[in-house]
Amino acid sequence: MKTYLLFPDRDPPPPTAVGPLQQALLQDLDLATVVGAMSAGDPELLRIATAVLLAPAPPAAVVAFRQDVLDDCLRAPTTARKLYALAADALAEERRIWGWSEHSASSVLLRSLQVLGVFLGALRRLIELARAEGPALRSAGFRRLVAELDTELDDAFFREAAAHMERLRHRSPLLLSTGVGPEARPTEFTLRAPREERRRAWQRLLPARRSPRTVVIGDRDETGHRYLGDLTDRGLEPAAAALGRAADHLLQFLQAFRDEVGFYVGALNLADRLAATGNPVCRPRLDRADGPACDAQGLFDVGLALHLGRPVVANDVLAGGRRLVLLTGANRGGKSTLLRALGLAQLMAQAGLFVGARGYVGGVATGVYTHFRRAEDPGMTRGKLEEELARLRTITEAITPGALLLCNESLSSTNEQEGSEIADQVVRALVGHRVTVYYVTFLFEFADAWQRRAPQECLCLRVERRSDGSRSFRLVPGAPLPTSFAEDLYHQIWDAPPGPGAIRVDRDGSRRSPSGASFRAPTASPAEGGAAEGGP
Repeated sequence: MKTYLLFPDRDPPPPTAVGPLQQALLQDLDLATVVGAMSAGDPELLRIATAVLLAPAPPAAVVAFRQDVLDDCLRAPTTARKLYALAADALAEERRIWGWSEHSASSVLLRSLQVLGVFLGALRRLIELARAEGPALRSAGFRRLVAELDTELDDAFFREAAAHMERLRHRSPLLLSTGVGPEARPTEFTLRAPREERRRAWQRLLPARRSPRTVVIGDRDETGHRYLGDLTDRGLEPAAAALGRAADHLLQFLQAFRDEVGFYVGALNLADRLAATGNPVCRPRLDRADGPACDAQGLFDVGLALHLGRPVVANDVLAGGRRLVLLTGANRGGKSTLLRALGLAQLMAQAGLFVGARGYVGGVATGVYTHFRRAEDPGMTRGKLEEELARLRTITEAITPGALLLCNESLSSTNEQEGSEIADQVVRALVGHRVTVYYVTFLFEFADAWQRRAPQECLCLRVERRSDGSRSFRLVPGAPLPTSFAEDLYHQIWDAPPGPGAIRVDRDGSRRSPSGASFRAPTASPAEGGAAEGGP
């Protein structure tokens, strides 16, 4: 019995440990904000969402299969949440069942009976809910699951299981048969079902006749009782092993059911959070076979929308199958935000989720990688350029054709000429091996060379800058410019009215008090060993 809600014909692969490249993905795309919204404080949902989003992308047909299941959940969110709660509650109750320290057959049998009682009760409620809501579930995944549950767990199954458990729970008398081996030792114990004796009512009032072959063990015969207990355990071992396997089978099913339904419950939580912000979402199409380059309308950063809790600026990215998208232009204009939006949309789309956009068409990536700027090495063991090149080498050793690489101001730690030359060689090699690259850069020589040399392979988007120097945080098609307009930020900061009590520093080094009086800070002499009064 299988769930099969993430894949139509198999279980999802077991999650792997989060490696350095996946850790960079979590950090650079602010993926923790997205999975945190999906979890809604539930640690199991957090684990499930992280594992599915970081897992290798399935084929496009599997993505469409998941989207259909998600559509069912969006139409019937209460049903999906109830299904998840049934499995989660049963698993939580199983963990509270105390297990014996000794692993005797009797203790294993007792715990297995308790666990099976919990699981069978949960399955009965699950079947009832599935039968009630089945007609409203249209996806192939839910239809197959409901049909299998209805076939394998019918009423006859529950009646038979309850009868066997009741017989084992009240195993008096315990009937065993055995053979006689060497030295008259018993072998091959078999647990037998006792014969039901038909006795009349008046006969039941009389004590049962004792067979002449009956052996009675005295109350103080410790050796005899210990030997009888050993015989009982040996006779119960096959039944205890069978019940243990049954309990483990149901445990694995309920764990898989909780995890796979839990992913869609996390999607419901995320949809609720995004609906409260007023930003639209859409069902993406991933039917392109030429790579993950997307055509997106109204694309926005889901993480930013969750942080702000309100509508955010959206952009159109119409790559048209081109493998290089360059994001250039003015400082603090929204380039990094759009880059994160592109990366998040790719991960969410190929996991089977909706994306933050009005429309999205793309393809499945064989892997998603990020190369963002990092802080200075606190140990000072290597320089910035060496550190960037080392991370690029790690990525290029792992990346495969059909993958997506997102670069945020990569190779900007050196001068313009060297950075442009290295970036050009790296990107040419990657694009030549069918890797799609989204690149935020201030390296004008690099961006301008691609725009002039291969405009059919490269989409250049530039930050929209208004005539007064302000930013609209939108990126529009446009050739790269040799300036990033840092002067705009200078005037934005220095030309702003000072706050109450602020000391304004003029260009000649003099300071201006709140009253407008100008003065210069005296210089501390070397003998004073510090800043003089009024100094910094």
